[in-house]
Amino acid sequence: MPRIPVGTVIESALQWLVDNAGGFFDGLSAVLLWAVNAVYTAIATPLPFVLIAVFGLVAAVATRSVVLTVFTVLAFLLVDGMRLWTETLETLAVVIMAAAISVLVGVPIGVLAANSARVSVCVRPVLDFMQTLPVFVYLVPSVFFFGIGVVPGIVATTVFAIPPAVRLTELGIRQVDAEIVEAARAFGPRPGQVLREVQLPLALPSIMAGVNQVIMLALSMVVVAGMVGAEGLGGVVVSGVTQFNIGLAFEGGIAVVVLAIFLDRVTGAFGGSRTVGRRLRAALEARLRRRQDDEPSREPEHAAV
Repeated sequence: MPRIPVGTVIESALQWLVDNAGGFFDGLSAVLLWAVNAVYTAIATPLPFVLIAVFGLVAAVATRSVVLTVFTVLAFLLVDGMRLWTETLETLAVVIMAAAISVLVGVPIGVLAANSARVSVCVRPVLDFMQTLPVFVYLVPSVFFFGIGVVPGIVATTVFAIPPAVRLTELGIRQVDAEIVEAARAFGPRPGQVLREVQLPLALPSIMAGVNQVIMLALSMVVVAGMVGAEGLGGVVVSGVTQFNIGLAFEGGIAVVVLAIFLDRVTGAFGGSRTVGRRLRAALEARLRRRQDDEPSREPEHAAV
């Protein structure tokens, strides 16, 4: 059987895109670079101790756990003590950037898939392909389009992290109680109002679980992106491995673990509340009862004998 040149076709397609849309990729690269630099500047402006205090406050408000709050403060003090503060913030900036883009792209697609069986059928194999493709393969077209540096790392991380946002958004909206949706529609709102005021709030725990997974995948991919010149902790780990510097590699790995635990616990806590659905259900039922009470009672008319 003759060999099917799938790789050759893909390479030709990528080269055609570079030749005919090079200006677009250059502009996109400039925008992404400016955005990630803006995020880094925003989080790096405060002194390390001030930002560590902010991280501790966020952990305390989100989780209400003294143990996690103390761990957050001590762990980031350790990161600063290892002289990896700048690299940690660079990694955090890339994660924030990639996760934000993934959520902005993934959540609307998940909403469309939840409300349309055709969209769901079309999206599912694409998501399967994106989730099962080896992570290193994402780096090849990213470098092909954007060269070496932080931008291909952002692009590869974003593409890799989109599927959980789509899947868990669709799942959350599909699991919304049909009775609540029907009660909301009884008031005569537009479909967009039902989605915005009922379905999305009730699906928030599932959506936040998707955001949590997006952030974790983005963080894991950022380390891999260090192989193509992305700065941050990924570069530290890659340098430690290539130079066989065990201490440097472990220090970078510990900083990644600290950042991962903090982001995982905080985002998990924000999406873990189960009271939103009960409160919204109670509010809708109360509103429906008030509307029924306001309607004038209609007694059946009896025919004259």
